[in-house]
This record gives sequence, C-alpha cells and structure tokens, in this order.
Amino acid sequence: MSVQHPIISITGSSGAGTTSVKRIFELIFRREQVSAAFIEGDAFHRYDRESMKRRIAEEETTGNRHFSHFNPEANELELLESIFEEFGRNGTGRTRTYVHDDEEAAVLGVPQGRFSDWREFAPSDLLFYEGLHGCAVTDRVDLARHADLKIGVVPVINLEWIQKIHRDKATRGYSTEAVMDTILRRMPDYVRHITPQFSRTDINFQRVPIVDTSNPFVARWIPTPDESMLVIRFASPRGIDFPYLLSMIHDSFMSRANSIVVPGNKLDLAMQLILTPLILQIVERKRRNS
Repeated sequence: MSVQHPIISITGSSGAGTTSVKRIFELIFRREQVSAAFIEGDAFHRYDRESMKRRIAEEETTGNRHFSHFNPEANELELLESIFEEFGRNGTGRTRTYVHDDEEAAVLGVPQGRFSDWREFAPSDLLFYEGLHGCAVTDRVDLARHADLKIGVVPVINLEWIQKIHRDKATRGYSTEAVMDTILRRMPDYVRHITPQFSRTDINFQRVPIVDTSNPFVARWIPTPDESMLVIRFASPRGIDFPYLLSMIHDSFMSRANSIVVPGNKLDLAMQLILTPLILQIVERKRRNS
C-alpha cells in the first residue's frame, strides 16, 4: 500500500462483469478529476493465444486437463507484482494490451490473440487494475498487500457462466460447447486461485438473479438488472453510513451487519455512492502528503 501512489484493484472471473464496473470507475474519475493509469489483467498472461493452446495440449499429455488462465503459472504474476511495487514507490510502471478481438486488433494494429508493445504509464493520481488476479496470494507473490482499495465483482456462478457464454459467443465466435469445455477445464483453478481472493477484498459486489438460471447452458438471455438483486459485502463496515445508503437507494435493505442488498438496476448508483468517498479519501491523502 502507498499513500503517495495508491492502487485500486478490481478482481473478478472471466464473464463476471469487471469491465462494466471499470466503466463506472472511469465515470467517477472523470467527474472528480482523478487521473488514473490502467492495467488489464489479461496483459499479464504468460502466453499469447496460440502459445496457450500449445501449453494446454502439452499439459494434457501429462494427464493435466485443467490448466487454464486462472492458474498463476499461466500468468506473469511476479512481473505484475514488481510493477505494483514500482508504482507504489515512484508512480511509474508499464503495461501492454492483450488483443481479444478484431475491433481491438484494428485499433492497435496487432493480430487478434497477441500482445501489443509495452508502454509506460502517463503521470497519474493512482493505478487501477482490473482482472483475474488483483488479490492473488501464492508462495511467490502477494498482490493483495499492494492495493489500497480491493473490490470483488462476483455474480453467482450460474449467472457468471451465462454472461461468459453470451459474451464469448457474441464477440469471440465460440460455440456453447467450446465455452462449456473452457468452464470445465478452469473449474479446479477457479476454486483454488480465484475464489480465495474474494475473502481478501474490502468490498464485494455480487449480482444474484431473481429468475430461473438453473441451466445456464441453455439460457437464451442474460438476466437483466431489473431481474437481479445486488449483495454488497463490506469486510469492515466501520465508517460505512448504512442509514444514508438505505435512504438514498430505494428498496434496499440490510441482510447482515456488513451487507446491504439493493435492486440490480441500482448498481451504478450504489457504486457511486459507496466508492466516490473512498476514492476521494485515497486521493486527498495522497495530495496532503505530496
């Protein structure tokens, strides 16, 4: 953690909705005139798309049918931690972009499934990470210790799968069967390496559908925000003005002493009410010590 050069880390699985949450943070940053350097977790994959396919095939020959991007060994987490450390000390660092689709390829001039060149951060008030491993702790790295604010984005598992299936089919051209295979391959790593991070976060936002999602693999539509509730859990509720939040968010209620439940269509409002003062506290602390 760093007063001078703070880090905000958003952690969520593939298909969890971290990109939508990132857009809300960007809105807050613009409104409050906070400059941020951005890291996408996919930029720190160890392999490009073709190399990852080869590595998966190699692992399968040894009997390991579960090697995935969720696994720390498939990512440059030591490098990511070194960049967190560098930013915390000096406010400097570098990142790159993993090119997911043709739209990104056209913008960056890099083929789909490859990485862009590394680029240095512009001067900024804080570093914002969004990806799979923002709170990862292994025998070699401890990314969670570097973040000043840690957010988990965690839809219930069936909803997460529905979102991933629809996204991968619509934007990446995958079949339902191909996405199912990916989900099954990733499951052990999801349990071992993704879910433990949500016990290290300061706040978790978990979307829960209130319609039937019993079989996510045949769902024709993603449940809408109006068909969902949002459970917001605070690791430390001290200092959170729950009466204010309840008064500002219609139809919200407390489910536990550290948890508030709000209608799914109030995600944007809830995040702005909760996160804006936290971001301003971080930035004000930085500016007081500059």
